[in-house]
Amino acid sequence: MIIVITGPTAVGKTKLSVELAKRLNGEIINADSTQVYKGLDIATAKITEEEKEGIIHHLFDIKSVEEDYSIYEYQKDAREKIDDIIKREKTPILVGGTGLYIKSVLYDYEFNEEKKYDYSSYSNDELYEKLLKVDPKTEIHRNNRKRVERALSYYENHKEPMSNKEVSNKLLYDAIFIGLTTNREVLYEKINTRVDKMVNEGLIEEAKKIFDLNIKSKAVMTPIGYKELFPYFEHNKKLEECIDEIKQKSRRYAKRQYTWFNNKMDINWFNVNFDNFEKTIKEVLEYIKNNS
Repeated sequence: MIIVITGPTAVGKTKLSVELAKRLNGEIINADSTQVYKGLDIATAKITEEEKEGIIHHLFDIKSVEEDYSIYEYQKDAREKIDDIIKREKTPILVGGTGLYIKSVLYDYEFNEEKKYDYSSYSNDELYEKLLKVDPKTEIHRNNRKRVERALSYYENHKEPMSNKEVSNKLLYDAIFIGLTTNREVLYEKINTRVDKMVNEGLIEEAKKIFDLNIKSKAVMTPIGYKELFPYFEHNKKLEECIDEIKQKSRRYAKRQYTWFNNKMDINWFNVNFDNFEKTIKEVLEYIKNNS
């Protein structure tokens, strides 16, 4: 049995995953597309060694920020980890907010090695207009750059729009889908607070190192928290404006995550009790016990 823990940013997925792993003899597999990269730690809210509490974690820090890492590669790597964990009679716990990563691993998704295309010279709006020309029925949001690039690459490789692609809803594994949620006002407050905490923990310094190296790879330009600070380093914006933009984009991203999960996956949602997180853990454990 595979346990999936997902939901929007800042809702407590990491904490829950560690607690479940301790109680269910589990190992954790990353399902966040930005946490596979080394050096992208603070903005991606990557789990620290202390937070791991000795639990084995897989597919974190496996690529350099200058490398590309396709969903095809992730699907292959994650399935290998799942099979190995199950073979050792432990529980795979897939954790993250990248819905397509989760779905590609657990469902009957077929990917082929495809030619990669570089879209780094295009702005978000230019990319989206390019996509609309070849796939006018696309439902991808214009600011979801990673998915826009993927859809364009799909068209270039297959000469048909990604919106025409039939997606299988056939599960390949026994899995329980756990979603963490809270009301929007609380979530947005949590997001704002977390961004402030990231700044205090060294987000500006982390982003400045990347800026000074002049790395503009997909790994750097996709997550929220790095590119938004570049105008500050270029003396084009005040720091407060850049931080506010990070908060705003993070809130919008959380909203898109909800939309994606509700439309694409059958998730059992649990309202997080932030004042008594142990209560949330017990509710989830009870649900898993009754549905295993």
